[in-house]
Amino acid sequence: MFQRFSINHLSWSRGLGLLLITILFLPGAPGALAANAQSRESCKAISTPYQLKIPFGLEDEIKPFIPADNPLTVEKVELGKLLFFDPRLSRDNTMSCASCHKPELAWTDGTKLSMGIDNQVATRNGMTVVNRLYGHAQLWHGKMTTLEAQAVNPLTKAVRMGMPSTDAEVAKLNAIKGYRERFQQVFCTDVTIDGVAKAIAAFERTLLSGNSPADRFDMGGEEDAISESAKRGLQVFQGKGRCTRCHSGFNFADEEFHNLGIDWDTAKADLGRYSVEKHPGTVGGFKTPTLREIARTAPYMHDGRFATLEDVVDFYDQGGIQNPHLSNLIIPLGLTDQEKKDLVEYMRALNGEGWQMTAPTEFPQ
Repeated sequence: MFQRFSINHLSWSRGLGLLLITILFLPGAPGALAANAQSRESCKAISTPYQLKIPFGLEDEIKPFIPADNPLTVEKVELGKLLFFDPRLSRDNTMSCASCHKPELAWTDGTKLSMGIDNQVATRNGMTVVNRLYGHAQLWHGKMTTLEAQAVNPLTKAVRMGMPSTDAEVAKLNAIKGYRERFQQVFCTDVTIDGVAKAIAAFERTLLSGNSPADRFDMGGEEDAISESAKRGLQVFQGKGRCTRCHSGFNFADEEFHNLGIDWDTAKADLGRYSVEKHPGTVGGFKTPTLREIARTAPYMHDGRFATLEDVVDFYDQGGIQNPHLSNLIIPLGLTDQEKKDLVEYMRALNGEGWQMTAPTEFPQ
C-alpha cells in the first residue's frame, strides 16, 4: 500500500512539475519574461557611433543635448529617416512626418496651417525641425518636453496621421518584416512605440543649420560674407529692432513663450502656453522660433498669417496687437523703411547649410 502510494505520488509530482514549467513559460509569465530578458541581454545591437557634423556657428558641445538613453548611432538614424518619410505610419498610408516637414522647404510645409489625412486642417502652422537638437520643449506651446515625445505625437492625432492608437501603429509596423528586422538590429526587439520615438528623434537631431553668411561675417570675420544692407540690418537687429530680446544666442531663439497679440484680433484667441502651464502669465504665449532658415520657412507665426518677412517686420514695428497679456518686450519700434529693408536683408543672410538631404525612395517591405 505504501509503495503504491509513493509511485502515484511521484507520477503526480512529475506531472505537476511539467505543468508548472509550461505555465512559467507562457507568454507574459515570469519565466517567459526572464527568458526574453536573457535573450535581450544576449542580443548585440548594431550600434555604430554617429559622428554628427556641427556646422560653423552652432554649439559644438552636443553631449548635454543628447539623452543618455538614446545615443546617436548610424543604424538608428537610418531607421529614423525611413520612419520619418514613410507614409505607412498614417492610417490611410498617405501622410508621413515629411508631409508637414519637407526637406526642400527647410523642413516646413509652406502652408498657412498644416494638413493631415482626409485633407483635415490643423489649428497651427508647422514649425521647422531644423536645430531642434538644441530645443528644450517642442511645438508652439511646448507641450512635448522631448523630441521623443513629439515624434509619436502626430501619429494618433485625428487631424495629422490618424492612427487609432499607438498599439495599432506598432501592430501595423510589426506586420512589415523589413521593419521587424531593422528594429531587432537596432533595439534587439520587434517594433515598439518607444523604439519608433527614439529612432525618429535621433534622425531629427541630425537636421542642423549653420555656416550661414551671417555666421561667417559675425563670427568668422569675413567682411564680404554679407551685403552692406545686411550689415546695417545686424545693427538694427541688435539695437533699435530689439530682436535679440527673444531671438538670442547661437540659435537665434530663447526657447521661451511670448504673447505678441496674435489671435487677439479674432473672435477666438489661441491660449497657447496657458493650455500647458495653466498660469495666468502664459496666456497667449507661443514659442520663439529659430531665425535660422527663416527666409525659407514662410508663412510665419503660429497661425501662418504673414506671407513675407516684410509683413513680420511691419507687425513688430507697430508693437504687436494690444491685449491684456501682451509681452512687455513688445513695443512700437519706429523703424524707417530703410531700416526695415536692412533688417530683412540680414535675416535672409541666416540661411545656412547642413540640413539639406535627399528623401529615401525605398522602404522596408
